[in-house]
Amino acid sequence: MKVLTLLAAIVVIAVIALPIGIVAQGPPRGGPAAPPCVQAGNTQYVCGQVSPEDLGVVPGGEWVVSTVYAAPGGVRIINVKDKSTTTAYPSATAKEQFDNKTYDTCPGAPNDAMKANMQTHGAAIKEGRNGQHTLYVVHHGQRESIEVFQMNANVRPPALTWIGCAVAPGQVGLNEVLPLADGGFISTDFLARGTDQGARGRAMAGENNGALWEWHTGKGWAKIPGSESSMPNGLEISKDGKTLYVATWGDQAFFRLSLGQNPPKRDNVKLGFRADNVRWAPDGTLFVTGQVLEQPGGTSIVKIHPGTLKVTEILKRPNTPEFSNGTVTVQVGKELWVGTFRGDRLLVVPAP
Repeated sequence: MKVLTLLAAIVVIAVIALPIGIVAQGPPRGGPAAPPCVQAGNTQYVCGQVSPEDLGVVPGGEWVVSTVYAAPGGVRIINVKDKSTTTAYPSATAKEQFDNKTYDTCPGAPNDAMKANMQTHGAAIKEGRNGQHTLYVVHHGQRESIEVFQMNANVRPPALTWIGCAVAPGQVGLNEVLPLADGGFISTDFLARGTDQGARGRAMAGENNGALWEWHTGKGWAKIPGSESSMPNGLEISKDGKTLYVATWGDQAFFRLSLGQNPPKRDNVKLGFRADNVRWAPDGTLFVTGQVLEQPGGTSIVKIHPGTLKVTEILKRPNTPEFSNGTVTVQVGKELWVGTFRGDRLLVVPAP
C-alpha cells in the first residue's frame, strides 16, 4: 500500500508539471507560434487546421471530416484532392431540422453562444444510402453532449444539417462516440468534469476512473457492464456489433470487450503509450494512435489484429515544432493522415 501511495504521489507531481493540454487532453492555451507549414519529402501536411483531434473519412473517400479541439471550434471538411478545408458547422449553409422524436431528451439546437465556441472532440460517421450519412460529434461547452448531423455527401463539399443531441449524464466527460446499427451510440467517459489533480494523477497511474456509456431513444444513457477502465478514449466495433475495441489512455493499454454476453468477456493488451483513438484500417486491422509523454515526447501508431490482438508498430515519431501529440490515424488512399489535439496541421505520411 505504501508503494502504491508513493507511486500515486509521484504521478500527481508529474501531472502537475505537465502542460494543461497534456494533463487532460484539453485544448491548447498559448505557447510559441507554429512554424510555417512547408511540405518536406515523405513528410507532408494538411495545413490550415485548428487542433484537429479526430478524423473520419466520408464514404467514397473524397472528403475527410475533422473536429476542432480549440477555439473557435466547429466541424470541418477537408477535400482529399486539393487539401482545402471548409467549415461545415456552424456555417451560413448549415441547416437545423430537429428530430425530437429520436433525440427525445435534447433541449434543442445549439444557440449562438455555443456556436461561437463549439469545441469538438471525437467524431464518427454512420454510412447511409444515396449519399446521405449521419455524423456524430462529441461537444464540450455550454453542454457536454453528442451532437448529431445529417450529412449530404451529394454536394461539394458535403453539407451538414443538425438534427439532435444527447446531453451527457451527471459529470461524465465524453471523449469518443461510436454509432450503432439501431440508431443509438456508445461514448467513452474519459475524465469526469470537475475532477481534481489527485484523481487525474491516480487515473494516469492506471486506476479505473471511467467507463463506456450507451444511449438509445426512449432509454437514455446506461453504463456498459465490464467497461470500467482507466481514462477510456477511442473505440471501434466489429461488423457484427458483438465486440468493442477500446483504447485506454490512463494505463496505456487497449482492450477487447464482448457486447450482450453475461458475464462480458474482456481481453487486455499493454501498449506502452497513451492510447488515444482507434480506427479500422483497410486490411481489417485496427489503427491505434497515441502519445509518448516521456521527454522529448512523441507520437506512436500501431496496428492491432482484432482476433489475435497482435500489435505491430507502424510509426514512432518524436515531437517537433511542426507536429506533435498525434491522436488519430485514418488511411486515405495510399497515405496515412494523423490528427493532433494541438497544432495547425495534419501529418501525412505514406501508408505502409
